[in-house]
Amino acid sequence: MSVQYKDLSGKVVVVTGGTSGLGFAMAQAFACSGANVVVIGRSEQKMADVLPEIGPNVSGKAFNLNNVAEIHALVEDLRETHGEIDVLVNNAGINLKKEAEEVSDAEFDNIILTNQKAVFSLTREVARTMIPRKSGSIIMISSMASQYGIPKVIGYTAAKSAIEGMTRALAVEWSRYGVRVNCIAPGFIRTEMSAKALDNDPERKSRVLSRTPMARLGEPAEVASAVLFLASEQSGYVTGVVLPVDGGNAIGF
Repeated sequence: MSVQYKDLSGKVVVVTGGTSGLGFAMAQAFACSGANVVVIGRSEQKMADVLPEIGPNVSGKAFNLNNVAEIHALVEDLRETHGEIDVLVNNAGINLKKEAEEVSDAEFDNIILTNQKAVFSLTREVARTMIPRKSGSIIMISSMASQYGIPKVIGYTAAKSAIEGMTRALAVEWSRYGVRVNCIAPGFIRTEMSAKALDNDPERKSRVLSRTPMARLGEPAEVASAVLFLASEQSGYVTGVVLPVDGGNAIGF
């Protein structure tokens, strides 16, 4: 289980895409630290199935973040229901594995909408509530796809590269208001989806591990621990950082 931070107890934490994979681990880690966690996901049924597994003080909100015109109303509803938002974790995202020359404009736009535009819209609306209080932590989730070239994920790579740029720009702009903006770039993490993909492609798995100095896949809880640190007062002098959690993969030879 992730490290627990007492200063997160009672804080209102919103985690998008929190019903599976890394988002689930993050929501669970926050819950274990005593935070009041609000998970945002598209499926109301999946939300109902998963929330009891996450932990205490956890609630869910079914919402499609692609409906950017409704995000302001979403944030107002969250504030009325749960109180002021102290931490926002932008974890929700989608991918498309396809040769770049075969990706249509509509497919590219859809990836950008979910992984970039919706993230900015939600971040902006939440920040507008944090700025008057001069307090808040916003955490973006990027990918090693933004650190080096990975074939067949051009839309995802473009969006995640933009996320890292937004992290730096927003950190500079909002620091004077006490709002910190940081980013985690996970490497190859052992989720159900990634494990299945790598197990079905032994050559790719061998290549991944051979260039990862720690020679293993990461665990979701290890990413969650980094997120908790950036959300906590322990990282009070940290902003604008893009932190790889990748076992050294980005620097592996």
